[in-house]
Amino acid sequence: MKKLFFLLFTLSLCCFQCHPKATPESTPATTKVSQPAPAVIVGAEQLSLLVPKLKDKRVALVVNYTAMVGKKHLADTLKDLGVNLKKILAPEHGFRGTADAGEHVNDSIDQKLGIPIVSIYGKNRKPTPQQLDDVDVVIFDIQDVGVRFFTYTSTMHLVMEACAENNKKMFVLDRPNPNGSYVDGPVLDLKYRSFLGMNPLPLVHGLTVGELARMINGEGWLAGGKKCELEVITLKNWKHSDAYSLPVKPSPNLPGDQAIRLYPSTGLFEGVNISLGRGTMMPFQVLGHPDFKNMPFQFTPISIDGMSKNPPFQDKVCYGLDLRDVTVEPKVDLSYLIKLFNAFPDKEKFFNNGFAAHAGNDILKGQIISGMTEEAIRQTWQPDLEKYNAMRKKYLLYE
Repeated sequence: MKKLFFLLFTLSLCCFQCHPKATPESTPATTKVSQPAPAVIVGAEQLSLLVPKLKDKRVALVVNYTAMVGKKHLADTLKDLGVNLKKILAPEHGFRGTADAGEHVNDSIDQKLGIPIVSIYGKNRKPTPQQLDDVDVVIFDIQDVGVRFFTYTSTMHLVMEACAENNKKMFVLDRPNPNGSYVDGPVLDLKYRSFLGMNPLPLVHGLTVGELARMINGEGWLAGGKKCELEVITLKNWKHSDAYSLPVKPSPNLPGDQAIRLYPSTGLFEGVNISLGRGTMMPFQVLGHPDFKNMPFQFTPISIDGMSKNPPFQDKVCYGLDLRDVTVEPKVDLSYLIKLFNAFPDKEKFFNNGFAAHAGNDILKGQIISGMTEEAIRQTWQPDLEKYNAMRKKYLLYE
């Protein structure tokens, strides 16, 4: 009996030693739940910062339908807060975004706000002294996509110039650049300065509108080297490396993320005799021509009110490339341009008169015609891009 008792005692002691009491150090670590990234706060949403600066001021807005504060337009928001809105200065596509690309915008009265809409995409693209005579400050809030020939930044340049010449303060309410993670493409040769490119920027400039406004001021690019009295209401919770999906399409023909990512590359097709999908619901995502009958993908441009009333090759079947599902690399991709140039039957008619303005020089056209590879062409951009990147660092507001 004593032997049995001793054996049971020994076994229980072994079990205790093999299974010691749990301690804080021995308990499994609790799995950390990753927290969602804080929401991006755009300049227009920082009303507690902006509105006090507008007290007793007469205000003009340079805005279109992208100037949203949540689900409400900035103009409606400021009017409801008692800001003295005198007028809307309407850019390309108009205040409500219903005008075609390049179509003149007319003066009118906004029925909802009851204030004048003054076109700066008609007889004049730069506000006149008379148009600014009854305002104290101008607010710019338009969503950009970071590409030199997207004309809203040209509008911003001209508004800054008008403000500098007429002693008006200008606020830029910053928004993310969805192509802001990289810089690429040829730098504009000022010999080809136009509304498609007013400053010596690369095709993809890697700046928000607020950063670009600082660069325009800092580099003395306004007429006569004048400086605009400028204040940027900056973003919160955004970095240049962050992917950002725009809540509102930035242009009638940039309907979503894929079109916006492709735009630096397919936007060059504005300067060639190829359809880039205007007149379809997939602009800047398809490329074609009636003569590419050996290519399997096809589409037919039609007149679409509010997007493209008279698209190239209207009502004609076009054959070509479907880019809606391709993976878009962060670069100006010349492969589509080179491929379709090589396939084009009458190469003398491939480029039109607008190509140099879009490319920013007369060199790229010659490089493609001569048969240079994409990599060889890209190498010719590098010296100018290195100089630009060094300058760009001075004006960055975000990592």
